[in-house]
Amino acid sequence: MVMSEPSNITLLKEIAELLNEETDMARMLDGAIRKLLSASTFETAWIFFINEKGKHQLVAQANLPAPLEDNNCRHLQKGGCWCVKRYHDGDLDKASNIIACQRIENAMPAKARKQGSITHHATVPLQSGKEKFGLLNIAAPDTVGFSKDELALLESVAFQIGSAIKRIGLTKQEQELALVKERNRLARDLHDSVNQLLFSVTLTARGGVEMSEDLSVQETFRDIQHLTQEALNEMRALIWQLRPKGLESGLLEAIKGYGEMLGLTVETKMTGVIQLPSRIEETLFRIAQESLNNVRKHAGVNKVELYLSVTATDVLLVLRDEGRGFAFDHEVHLPSIGIQSIRDRAKAEGGTADWSSEIGKGTEILVRIPY
Repeated sequence: MVMSEPSNITLLKEIAELLNEETDMARMLDGAIRKLLSASTFETAWIFFINEKGKHQLVAQANLPAPLEDNNCRHLQKGGCWCVKRYHDGDLDKASNIIACQRIENAMPAKARKQGSITHHATVPLQSGKEKFGLLNIAAPDTVGFSKDELALLESVAFQIGSAIKRIGLTKQEQELALVKERNRLARDLHDSVNQLLFSVTLTARGGVEMSEDLSVQETFRDIQHLTQEALNEMRALIWQLRPKGLESGLLEAIKGYGEMLGLTVETKMTGVIQLPSRIEETLFRIAQESLNNVRKHAGVNKVELYLSVTATDVLLVLRDEGRGFAFDHEVHLPSIGIQSIRDRAKAEGGTADWSSEIGKGTEILVRIPY
């Protein structure tokens, strides 16, 4: 049964209000498709985000049949299908009925299908202007194709969702820009105030050593000079973390430059071509920073090996030293906040971070991040 035009208008208004109020992407998508299902003839919906390489990601789903929902939506997460291929090829620009769905066929073979199950779906691209984000798919039991009115409703909802995705993306960019500006301001303040004060203390302590003839006083001033120099090194490292220099010259150069600032030699090896999104590049740089900080503080060596491998789907970063190493129980806890920070940064980008370390034989950190 096709909804009446007044009912469609009411539904679109309700969805628009929901999309305008929500700022969290996941909640926004989930709320939109559930609202669509609750007030239309559609009964099942799912959304793919698709990147420029054609790789899709299931980001929202509602009321899936058990076979499609089985094993963390395995049939929707993996493999290819006609709608994603058409989207990637640029052949999908409006709501369309899909004649057959490979994912549904794999999840529910013909012999296992029964009355009241879904066999086909309709699909529509999510976009804002010329920018495309992915696909909205909908289905209903025992429905081979949807009417023109139903497809028109689907297109209207997809337009609203695409506009909301764009809005949230712009808001996130503004927030990230504001964060960068604040980091730069803090870095300048630290450099102009605390950093300069620490430098003055080191000069004063050096002068105290030269001016005093009392050996105990000289030793005290040397201790002050040493501790202040350590604090100065820590401050410079903090400033680097707030405002990384060198990324404009490439990820490897930035990491090597940070290592030099810490007094470490970073030997690099690379395979593949580095053409990473700026977000992934900064994440890797932050992870390398934390790893190099750990080496300087705990490893007792001044040389680190870095291996970077870039494939079509992910990037692998390996940092290895031959220092003191450490022992820890993987099942109990992580040995430092720094290592937890590395794991959290990798996880935030859908990646993983693993360690291999042994007392007296050094440490190896392995980070893999998809992009």
